[in-house]
Amino acid sequence: MVARDRAELHRASTPLELLFDLCFVVAVAQAAAQLHHSLDAGHAGRGLLGYAMVFFAIWWAWMNFTWFASAYDTDDVPYRLLTFVQITGALILAAGVPSAFEHFDFVTVVIGYIVMRVAMIAQWLRAAVEHPDGRSTAVRYAIGIGVCQLLWLVRLALHADPWTGITFALLVLAEISVPAWAEFRGSPTAWHPSHINERYGLFTLIVLGECVSASTVAIQSAGTNHGISAALIVLAGGALLLVFGLWWSYFKQEAAPGQGTSLWISLTWGYGHYLIFAALAALGAGLEVAIDRIDHSAELSTVAAAFTVAIPVAIFLVIAGPLHVWMTRATTIPKRYVLGGAALVLASAGLANVFTLAGSVAIMGLLVAGLVTASLIRR
Repeated sequence: MVARDRAELHRASTPLELLFDLCFVVAVAQAAAQLHHSLDAGHAGRGLLGYAMVFFAIWWAWMNFTWFASAYDTDDVPYRLLTFVQITGALILAAGVPSAFEHFDFVTVVIGYIVMRVAMIAQWLRAAVEHPDGRSTAVRYAIGIGVCQLLWLVRLALHADPWTGITFALLVLAEISVPAWAEFRGSPTAWHPSHINERYGLFTLIVLGECVSASTVAIQSAGTNHGISAALIVLAGGALLLVFGLWWSYFKQEAAPGQGTSLWISLTWGYGHYLIFAALAALGAGLEVAIDRIDHSAELSTVAAAFTVAIPVAIFLVIAGPLHVWMTRATTIPKRYVLGGAALVLASAGLANVFTLAGSVAIMGLLVAGLVTASLIRR
């Protein structure tokens, strides 16, 4: 296991990485489905907190493997077996998502997370042994991840403690500090900029696909119960505009040139995608809530249902747009346009009683399409 060439031509995602992503999306789908149920039942605060906590575990384990694989993808038998262990951990985590939302019982989620992270420790230790030039960095990663996992195990015994939320936040800070500490103090890991860009793009596509799938199933269910109405057709059209517009806005610029210019830019790019991925998955849950509201099976008000769609869209716009601009140094559209578009999306949700819920979602889709059009015209 030696570091791959950072300038390697035609560096692409492997079939094993694609399998890894698809299995992780099972956990993403579980988190989004449970968020949908919580919002439907009017338990927004508890649902959002559980979603944020579960999604961190999913995203962080995925991100760590992705950057490691970009540098040390040997694709031999030990590497594949350890990757299978990580996939198994993701599936264990997914199985524990319902309990985490319904009873705030994170035992299964933490066990699945630790299984993934222990396999990651083994990968880093192997890199430390077989790649002398990167040994100091690999050892720091292994030590940092190992200490964090011991602390997660200790935290399991404190599940009824009033400090549970604080300990979770502190452990999250510890986890996200490990790469900065390891990379800053040791030799930089030789990850591939174009490969990283492709990996993030592929996961974005998969999460968008999950969003489309959840919305389609919800529309089919609503149509079966009460028939396809004009409101469902309008909402479906608005949902498609949102998905198409968000896809276009994410992929309209190539972020690879900005990768590798500095450690902090790379970390900001990687960490910023927590909000991007979480927002896209939450958008699917929000669209399901909106469909349920039209079908009269949700307890939320019309305006509240509209906000379950608007808030993820606004978060995506204010994070993804500036992040891409920062990475590419290209200003295809002023930031005030993006912020104004996000504000109008939220305003359309606030006026859902005036526009109707379906009309509000359609307006959101048109606003996102307008931002994409404006960026194309300026470019």
